[in-house]
Amino acid sequence: MNSNRHIHIALFLLLITTCCSFYASAQTPSMQQNDMLYITSRDNANYDSLLNNYYWKKYASSINKHYNRTASEYYEAFDQIPDSVLENRLRRLPTVIPMTYNSDVRAYIRTYVRIMERRCDVMLTLSEYYFPLFEEVLDRYKVPQELKYLSIVESALNPQATSRAGAAGLWQFMYRTGKNYDLDVNSLVDDRRDPYASTVAAARYLRDLNNIYNDWTLAIAAYNCGPGNINKAIARSGGKRDFWEIYQYLPRETRGYIPAFIGACYAMNYYHEHGIRPKHINIPIHSDTVHLDRDAYYCYISKYINIDVEELRTLNPQYRADIVPVSSGHNVLYLPVGKIPTFIKLEDSIYKATHDSITKKPVVTEPELERIVHVVKKGETLTKVASRYGVSATDIKRWSHKKSTSVKVGERLIIYRKNPRYTPPTTLPTADNDSTSTVTNNEPVATPKPQVTPTPKPTPTHTPTKHTVRKGETLSSIARKYGTSVANIKKLNGLKSDNIRVGQVLIIKK
Repeated sequence: MNSNRHIHIALFLLLITTCCSFYASAQTPSMQQNDMLYITSRDNANYDSLLNNYYWKKYASSINKHYNRTASEYYEAFDQIPDSVLENRLRRLPTVIPMTYNSDVRAYIRTYVRIMERRCDVMLTLSEYYFPLFEEVLDRYKVPQELKYLSIVESALNPQATSRAGAAGLWQFMYRTGKNYDLDVNSLVDDRRDPYASTVAAARYLRDLNNIYNDWTLAIAAYNCGPGNINKAIARSGGKRDFWEIYQYLPRETRGYIPAFIGACYAMNYYHEHGIRPKHINIPIHSDTVHLDRDAYYCYISKYINIDVEELRTLNPQYRADIVPVSSGHNVLYLPVGKIPTFIKLEDSIYKATHDSITKKPVVTEPELERIVHVVKKGETLTKVASRYGVSATDIKRWSHKKSTSVKVGERLIIYRKNPRYTPPTTLPTADNDSTSTVTNNEPVATPKPQVTPTPKPTPTHTPTKHTVRKGETLSSIARKYGTSVANIKKLNGLKSDNIRVGQVLIIKK
């Protein structure tokens, strides 16, 4: 009896030990799942932000429309690839930095190739634009060319990317580090978003980090978490100076940073091995620089050389206030190559118009619509946010590239609404009273000639402004057209929702 009890106890203890071992292995995989989720969620945010820029909104209608495989089908196909195949492909890359292969790296390759399948039009088109610039700068500073792929991990090649910690630009410089490497940041300029200046700073910083550790992998890790954290990890490991040997002592994000970098290198070179066939987007992003002599407002550059202000912002993300502030020491402007001859021909007129507007201080740069980034707070819903800004929930979903109406705390929503500071052109009668001429509030208006025998006109009876709904229109688009709000239209018409139908007659103003 006692022997049976001992046997049962021994089996019970063995079962507990086995379960604990299994649980521990399940909880501490070779790659922390949270690490990968952090990197990919940041990539998702940068990519979604990128889709709001001028070129993608205007030209990139084909994105995400030519891949039909589901995620499960893709992952099943990828998981059939032997480790030896992936390892050999990495080994064949012409790199100075070791392309180490392990389970962590495989997981990031799996993730990045999946991202590339849905986003390769964007990533590859942008790489054709930015990589030649990166390669020239990296070569000048004698650092490995493969460091260009670090920008994919950092910003998804989005110069407007901003992290929750405040890092900005293609290379995600923090304010203090950027200042240390001559990146100017003030009310008018943020050089961290300047593709050229930030790449020079990144090359210098990486070179300096490599001089400290004499190891490019540790230099890249230090770029992410700072030399202080690398030095602590080295000390805690007993003086070891190999990334994989100090791995467990590094911050969580940095543990996934090197595998993410290697995964990005793989994806950008071997996407075609996974059945990805990008449809390159033919967008006019071939540009060159001109050096300005005096300050120039975007609105006058736009007017004189016929270029959208939004395009100027996309090409020159470093300028914060729609002005090239030559008087503050910044004189470089990026323009499409075809626009440069016209700019050179008319630049004196642009300078004069800018000088006169600064002297007279007119309101010349306010757009009709203002862009708002709303951060979702606890208790808010998409409908509540839409009501607050007088727009529709459907429009917010479209502007923010959302597929559902659910929102979460901290999520950033893109909203466009009528700018309260916008002043529309004023229509005044001409001297002969036969037609009207439109002038802005900043232009002198000739006094009309008085009529010799004016005939008094009866005061017209005021009638409500009405609008008949056309195909494709929403309450938000109608509100913008008439300079009113969605809430006001709903109130005037007794509407309880944003739903309207073609042919419906709406009262806009009483």
